[in-house]
This record gives sequence, C-alpha cells and structure tokens, in this order.
Amino acid sequence: MFNSLLTHPNSLFGQFDRLHRELDEIFGASGLPTSIRSVASGTLPPINVGRTPQSVEVYAFAPGLDAGKIEVTLDRGVLRLVGERVPPAASGERPRVYARERATGRFDRTVALPDDIDPDHVRASYRDGVLQVSIARREAAQPKRIAIQ
Repeated sequence: MFNSLLTHPNSLFGQFDRLHRELDEIFGASGLPTSIRSVASGTLPPINVGRTPQSVEVYAFAPGLDAGKIEVTLDRGVLRLVGERVPPAASGERPRVYARERATGRFDRTVALPDDIDPDHVRASYRDGVLQVSIARREAAQPKRIAIQ
C-alpha cells in the first residue's frame, strides 16, 4: 500500500515529491550535481550514456549546431565534446526578448568511459540535432557462451 502512495502521481505523496523536485531545481545546492554521475542543471549539451554488449553509446542533444563545428575527441578513455551555439544574428533592429530558454555559448563536456572500449573503433554521426558517438568494446569484453560438456 505504501508503495502505491508514492508511485501514484496525483496522490498527496506524489504532490509532495513533485514539490520537492521543483524546490530542488529552484533552490538546489547552488546548482551542484545531485549525485556522483550527474552534472549541474543547465549543463550543455544534455547527454545520455549507455552500454550494449558490443559498444558504449553516447547521445548528445545539440539541435541547431553545425556538425562540422563540433569537436569530438577520445583520449585515454575520456570522450570530449566541444562546440559552440552562437546566438541568432539580429537583422536590423534588435528584438525585445520576452523569454530566452535556449542557451548560447561555448560548451565542453567530458565523459569517462569504461576500460574495455576499443579506441580504434569509434563512430560519430549527427542527425536531427542529436550527436551519436558509438565506441566499440574490445572483443575480450564481449560476453561469450560456454558450452557445457
């Protein structure tokens, strides 16, 4: 019963949980990360990192960037994504801004990768505003089926 009180979004506890998350976003610990693997909110570009049996996959969500101006490097197990989102050029009179939710400026993200990656087999592609970097895992790290005799 207690579990259902926490998981139902419209319950009293669900409302308290939502309020807690919103207050953390507003008054969080000075924008510091909330866990060892997270970064401060607003860090650009937001990324997802995952692993398959064959590769490590990194997705960076960076719409509106020129793929030729994104620098992707891999050095000693650290993937680095560097780029810049420039503000739109104002033609003529400068517009009055009512809301600005899309951040501009230079970004530099690093991701520590596991030891079993193969740096000779890296593929990066940029499509529909998503940069995908796929790093193959070494053959020795692949799961193997053992036949029972």
